[in-house]
Amino acid sequence: MKIDLSTEIAGISLDSYLMNASGPKCTTWDELHTIAQSHSAAVVTKSCTMEAREGNPEPRYKDLPLGSIQSMGLPNLGYKAYLEMVPKLKALGKPVIVSISGFSIEDNIEMVSAFQNSDVDLIEVNFSCPNIPGKAQVAYDFEQTDKALAALTALGSKPIGIKLAPYFDMSHFVAAANVIKKYPVKFITCINSIGNTLVIDPYTEQPIIKPKGGFGGLCGDYIKPVGLANVRAFRELLDDDVQIIGVGGIKTGIDAFEYLLAGADAVQIATCFEKEGQACFERIEAELADFMQAKGYQCINDAKGKLKPL
Repeated sequence: MKIDLSTEIAGISLDSYLMNASGPKCTTWDELHTIAQSHSAAVVTKSCTMEAREGNPEPRYKDLPLGSIQSMGLPNLGYKAYLEMVPKLKALGKPVIVSISGFSIEDNIEMVSAFQNSDVDLIEVNFSCPNIPGKAQVAYDFEQTDKALAALTALGSKPIGIKLAPYFDMSHFVAAANVIKKYPVKFITCINSIGNTLVIDPYTEQPIIKPKGGFGGLCGDYIKPVGLANVRAFRELLDDDVQIIGVGGIKTGIDAFEYLLAGADAVQIATCFEKEGQACFERIEAELADFMQAKGYQCINDAKGKLKPL
């Protein structure tokens, strides 16, 4: 029996439950082309800014036993470069999701407007980059989030979603959900890395990355319980017409299945893709299908959101 792992986000059909996350290995044309040739269900771009950026000083990424810490600082080619790539990316046959991360509402308005007039399938607005010195994460400022969504959701008919920071308190889940419900937000992606964590090398007596005095985003296995909690909380608080993309510590098919139970409509893979390369998508997809088959589930909807009470 073939297990059907297809899903959809905001009306866009995806052949598989897994795609890359905006972050690792999705900045250049060659990297995006590689993703398009892989088992990733879509091609998600690096979060783009108004102008090209080199990002933060090196070393800014370090592998850890259960994930990584990074403070990349949004290195990207600038939004116009990605706008030009859209037709070529679309020609590779997969849905294209552009991620944008302006430093102001005005930046985001300009970029969203430009991509509304392109062939991209979905626009993911990153409200949660923790690694820009001097810039707050919009996702932690509910008034800013409200203002930004009011402006951005009025710019066109292409589905807009937001990438959220991890929340840790029920009052924050409720506050964020109440803002999201006011606007035609079609999907949320949760979570981004856990910002402003610190890893110290006791031998050198220094932090292991350079930017921001060593403070960076924690990724990988460490953050999976937080990712699962955010997906679950928002699935219970938001209407079903808002899809949820789960991110955080997915490196096996069973990890992906846990996000499915929590209520994620699809998942994105970052750290595992960074470490293992594009073969991870096919491997995790096969493991997910095997696990579902063993459980007697034939398609995504059979298990989605069906976490059982203990």
